[in-house]
Amino acid sequence: MNDVNEQMLYDEIRSIIEQARTTAYRAVNFSMVVAYWNIGRRIVEHEQSGDVKATYGTGTLKQLSKKLTAEFGKGFTETNLKYCRQFYLVFPPVEKSHAARDGSGHGLEKGHALRDELSWTHYRLLLKVENESARKYYMREAIAQNWSTRALERQINTFYYERIVSSKNSKGVSDEAHNVTGELAAVPEDFIKDPYVLEFLDLPSGSGFLEKDLENAVILKLQHFLLELGKGFSFVAQQKRISAGDDHFYVDLVFYNYILKCFILIDLKLGKLSHQDIGQMDLYVRWFEEHIKGETDNPTIGIILCSEKNETVVKYSVLKDSKQLFASKYKLYLPSEKELKAEVERELLHFRLEREG
Repeated sequence: MNDVNEQMLYDEIRSIIEQARTTAYRAVNFSMVVAYWNIGRRIVEHEQSGDVKATYGTGTLKQLSKKLTAEFGKGFTETNLKYCRQFYLVFPPVEKSHAARDGSGHGLEKGHALRDELSWTHYRLLLKVENESARKYYMREAIAQNWSTRALERQINTFYYERIVSSKNSKGVSDEAHNVTGELAAVPEDFIKDPYVLEFLDLPSGSGFLEKDLENAVILKLQHFLLELGKGFSFVAQQKRISAGDDHFYVDLVFYNYILKCFILIDLKLGKLSHQDIGQMDLYVRWFEEHIKGETDNPTIGIILCSEKNETVVKYSVLKDSKQLFASKYKLYLPSEKELKAEVERELLHFRLEREG
């Protein structure tokens, strides 16, 4: 056997071992997730049998924690036991069919509906989300997009769901949020947030930088930026050259979305949105439609990311009724929940007024 064949054999066996270890690690992790759920179930059942006051009044959980920690080590603090209790209450049992032991057919029994793609840390983060629709959305997206715990934490902390819900097509977003596969979300409005939160760029919130600094920061943190954009985005180009006669223009960032099946052009702007910004993006989109878009591609989308959006300019420009041009604000810091809710409410109110007017 030559060196090449030996290396191939080694690589194949190494892959088998690594896959087995990953599978075993995941299985062990999930068995602990199920164990925490069952611990929570027993605590709740103990309470429901009339011992609620005993559980908290006489320090049952505290004593339970001391005994479990002494025998099994870390992971069974009083706080963690309370998390187990909350875990069971937030993810209650569901009825499952099973074959009857006496062979008389199928019966029903209660069991968990937990997903083995998510770790205990994932579930701990999901427990912090009070809105049930938001929690289900984060859970589905974490599984579908293979979010790490850090990615899930960031999306929750930046109110990803709330910003999606404030998009222009609120009905479509609502449908998508309750749809397990996400197949209903096939229109651009469902993928475009307002605002985008770019705190990961670590740029000053003032005006002490240039547009090229903003663009370079995005490229350096491209993985984070893709996470903020949402599902289906892949990077295509930076400073894509467009030639119109003797004039040359450059699109800041070009992406392709494999769900929408179209190119997404993004221009980064400092300050207020202007008519010139809109006209320039309109040119970019039309040029892409003629020179780049394939026969099977859907219409090209243009997004102008600006630090301040002028609603009057939006109202009296091609942005108003366009299905291809959009303007969104970006924030270089993580807004508070109060600030973000106010922002979302303004967007929804503006959307309703536009529809009624």
